[in-house]
Formats: sequence, structure tokens, C-alpha cells
Amino acid sequence: MNRFVVRSVMRGLINGRSYCSSSISIGNGQVYRSAIVGRSLELSGQRNGVAFGGFEWRRMMSSSPASVEKVTSEKEDKTENSVKEETKGKEVMAASYWGISRPKITREDGTDWPWNCFMPWETYKADLSIDLNKHHKPKNFTDKFAYRTVKLLRVPTDIFFQRRYGCRAMMLETVAAVPGMVGGMLLHLKSLRKFQQSGGWIKALLEEAENERMHLMTMVELVKPKWYERLLVLTVQGVFFNAFFVLYMLSPKLAHRIVGYLEEEAIHSYTEYLKDIDSGAIENVPAPAIAIDYWRLPKDATLKDVITVIRADEAHHRDVNHFASDIHFQGKELREAPAPLGYH
Repeated sequence: MNRFVVRSVMRGLINGRSYCSSSISIGNGQVYRSAIVGRSLELSGQRNGVAFGGFEWRRMMSSSPASVEKVTSEKEDKTENSVKEETKGKEVMAASYWGISRPKITREDGTDWPWNCFMPWETYKADLSIDLNKHHKPKNFTDKFAYRTVKLLRVPTDIFFQRRYGCRAMMLETVAAVPGMVGGMLLHLKSLRKFQQSGGWIKALLEEAENERMHLMTMVELVKPKWYERLLVLTVQGVFFNAFFVLYMLSPKLAHRIVGYLEEEAIHSYTEYLKDIDSGAIENVPAPAIAIDYWRLPKDATLKDVITVIRADEAHHRDVNHFASDIHFQGKELREAPAPLGYH
């Protein structure tokens, strides 16, 4: 058998072949294995536990012609180059690591969409035809309690902010964005517990919370909060969130009624804000870019345009929450009445 191996190697050398590391199994449990050591070749065989035959050669055993080695080296070079390119584009790799990449989004005029917090299909034109003077007259104890609670909460706000309506609006929006999130979250959990649909109210309330948050993002562009105002926001949000959470668990109809009256106060505050803009007490500065894109305002929109559309949003929220409270007062659940989706 040693003669067979020697003959195969000699034939390969005569034919100009080179051999790489491989294993050859030849009947009777006899195995011939080639192992590369440096640039030489060691052939060893074993039969019945006895090692036999061994010699070295300058060429490596291979079943492929020498040109394959060049192809292999070229592939290695390409791999190294691709690794370098990947290293250069670390940001792209990080973004697409999970196979998720954001498609290119543009405005109607073809320019790139600059916002990650909302998309073009989430923008809208505010309905300015809504009745701003509508008011829900308190009819029973719950209504009166809600109305007087909101009026009481207005007192410290008036004392602290006075006629600084920019700061007042910023503080108001940090509070106004809480009820929709709490209500939507609790309805979501209820839907899971009872295996029931929500009638669209989960989405409606979360849309309200998102809309109020966008009001805040806009006001922050106009009014830079001071450190003590930030501290006040933390305190108020912590207290209000937990208080409203407990209230909604105990009485959703009272919770929605309070929010309805809060929105009525918001309409009043923004109306006073507009009066100060018209009188010149507050400068009518250009509208922030985020407001122009979110409400689809003209490029030359001003602060007055922004406050006008925000006030219209608050009027819609007023109607939604009074409507939700009325549903509960009728002894029904929200899911029994269609939610005002896309109400903005």
C-alpha cells in the first residue's frame, strides 16, 4: 500500500499538480492523512494500530491545480477589503444590524423629512371651524366637583405665571399629556384582562396624549424653561400622574369630566395668549420648523398661527373628554360608542 501512495504522489508531481491537506480512506479500515507542517508535507498511515510509512515533500497534496491557490488568495484580499469598508461604515452597520432600516422619506416638495418623532402621514391641518365657546354646564354633584376642582387648580397657576403665557402653556402641556396616556394604558390593560375590544378608545386617547406632547415640543422651541420651572414640572407630573391614575381607576366618568374642564381652561389661556400677541405685548415671532411640518402650516407662519391651531386642538380634546364622560354617565362603557379617531 505504501507503494500505491508513493506512486500517486510521483504521478502528481510529473503532471505538475500540487496537493493540499486532505484525508483518504481506503478499505480495510486503512486511512492515509496528509498534514501540512510549514511548507512540507507529512504522510502517515496506520493499520491495526501500527504506524507505517512517512516522508516529506516540498509541495502540498491537492486535488486542484495551482491556479486555485491564486483564486483563494484573491478571495482573501477581497474579504480584507470588505472588512475595511465595513469598518469605515460602522454607523450604517449599526443601523442595519437587525435588518431594519428606515426608508427615505421626503416632503411633498422632494426635500428630506427631518423629523424622527413624527412622520408625514401623521401631520394634519387643524380644524379651525370648531366652536371655541362651547361649555359643559355642571348638572350633578360629580360635574360640580370636577368644575370646582379645575377652578381651584387654576389659582396657583395664575399666581405663579401671571401673564407669562409662554411658560404657562409649557407647564399646561406637561400636565395635559398625562390623562390620555393614563386612560389609554388602563383601557389597554382592561381589554387584555376581559378579552374585549376597546371600540377604538385606546388609540383615541393615546392620539390625544401624543398630540399634547407635540404641543409641548413646539412650546419648548419658543420658550426655554428655567431650572426651577423644570423642577416644578417634575413635581407636578409626579403628583398629577399618580393622582389621575387612582382617579381613573375609581371613577372614569369623573376623570374625563375633569379633563374636559381642564381643556376649557386651556382654550381660555390660549385666547389670552393670542390677545397679548395682537396687542404687541408678546412678539409674533416666526413659527418653529416642527410646528410648520406638524400642522402643515405655510412657510411664513408665525407664533399667532401656531397658538391658533393649538387652541383648536384643545377644543377637540375638550369635546372628546366630555363625550367620554357622558357615555359613562349613561351607564355604558366606552367600547359601546365609536371612538372619535383621527379627530384632530
